[in-house]
Amino acid sequence: MRPSRRAVVLTTGLLVIFLLYSLAPTWFLIVSATKNQTDLYSTFGLWFSSNHLGDNLQEIWAYHDGVFFRWVGNSVLYSTLGAAGSTLVSLAAGYGLSKFGFRGRGALFAVIVGASLLPSTLLAFPLYLVFSEIGLTNTIWSVLIPYFINPFGVYLGKVYADSSVPAELMEAARIDGAGELRIFYAVALRLMRTGGITIFMLEFINIWNNFFLPLFMLNGERTFPVTLGLYSWLQQAQTARDMNTLVLTGSLLSIVPLAIFMFALQKYWRSGILMGSLK
Repeated sequence: MRPSRRAVVLTTGLLVIFLLYSLAPTWFLIVSATKNQTDLYSTFGLWFSSNHLGDNLQEIWAYHDGVFFRWVGNSVLYSTLGAAGSTLVSLAAGYGLSKFGFRGRGALFAVIVGASLLPSTLLAFPLYLVFSEIGLTNTIWSVLIPYFINPFGVYLGKVYADSSVPAELMEAARIDGAGELRIFYAVALRLMRTGGITIFMLEFINIWNNFFLPLFMLNGERTFPVTLGLYSWLQQAQTARDMNTLVLTGSLLSIVPLAIFMFALQKYWRSGILMGSLK
């Protein structure tokens, strides 16, 4: 049956409202990044006035010897290494849960699924206590190691291993004399490539936007990711000079690498999510 005209209009209207709701924060950032401190408070927030984008960018570049761009570099480093490590661990663990039978496998998988439901903010302080005991706080490892363990990534890895790695192909490789590690690296990883890229993308975005873990683990400005760096500017705006224009312009700049990353890998994103949903 064809949907009624009323249903089509209602659905379209809801989608338009959702689109506007989703784009409004980005539009606000674009508009605010073009204003100076005076225009930010004296003009309409969702439309342009005088264009001071160049001045704001120059001020960000000059502030503390360009520390903002170091924060962006730190975010790229943390996100890339953390997502790569998380992807490898997730695929290996998911492959093991999918293709090897052992006692307690079902209970272990249930624990992993349950752990994926825990908010990461709840784990930030316990992780800080652990890393403080072993003396790794304020180091890159205090941020990267927790990112390597991703229960939801393990779940996705198992889903992709179930659907893309045939047991017959593994048996054929064993008959040819290949060991289990070689089968995983030479056969399974290639077949799970789309799933691996999907896990990498999800974890990259999660790490880029993560705030609480770096807040607990890092205390040196030069090691901050961009989220924590912008927060430190916001704190300065409450105690010293008003830095809201820098914060807003920096927030706009911080989503540019993420947008480029998403557009570059969007075809893998769509196919990977589709495969997981069909499974």
